[in-house]
Amino acid sequence: MEELSQDTRNILGLHLPTDPRWVNLAEISLEEILTDHAYCEQKAATTCISLIQRYSSRAELVSSLSPIVTEEWGHFRLVLAELQKRNLKLGKQRRDEYVNALIGFQQKGGDSEGRMLDQLLTMALIEARSCERFKRLSEGLQDTYMQKFYRRFMESEAGHYTLFIELAETYIDRDKVRSRWKEWLEFEAGVMQQMELRGDRIH
Repeated sequence: MEELSQDTRNILGLHLPTDPRWVNLAEISLEEILTDHAYCEQKAATTCISLIQRYSSRAELVSSLSPIVTEEWGHFRLVLAELQKRNLKLGKQRRDEYVNALIGFQQKGGDSEGRMLDQLLTMALIEARSCERFKRLSEGLQDTYMQKFYRRFMESEAGHYTLFIELAETYIDRDKVRSRWKEWLEFEAGVMQQMELRGDRIH
């Protein structure tokens, strides 16, 4: 399997790269990949809203995530507009096995700090993997317009990934965050290894 570039590895920390064949499958399933992308952006916005509601006393979190809600919803509208421009339909939302697997790894009991940490790291990991996938699309698609389209999203997701890590370190000991992040990266690599290679999903 192709290795991650050194820059991507350093920035994102992902242990397992996306199989390069995924881009070819995604190009064949453009309506499906755009539909799934639209719902990913929608879910990112609603998850940020949920985090703001859950941790409303955390001023830094609230002020940092508020503009992300607007940005993610703007991304949803951009993808929806792209579907409409191509006379494609926004299909039904599908079960996201990748995200569900990550949620299953979150701390469910114990202290509230640990639960908050896992929620923030889940978001960081989703953004990191999305960034990596958008990078694949921006470099591997044959359509130059779509390459630029996905490069824009790639750059945005990279910024979001670092924000969630920084928010975790704002409220929780940095060593604890880094230790748990390593566990998350190892778990996510295992999830990716077991998942079927499909071109109709962002994750």
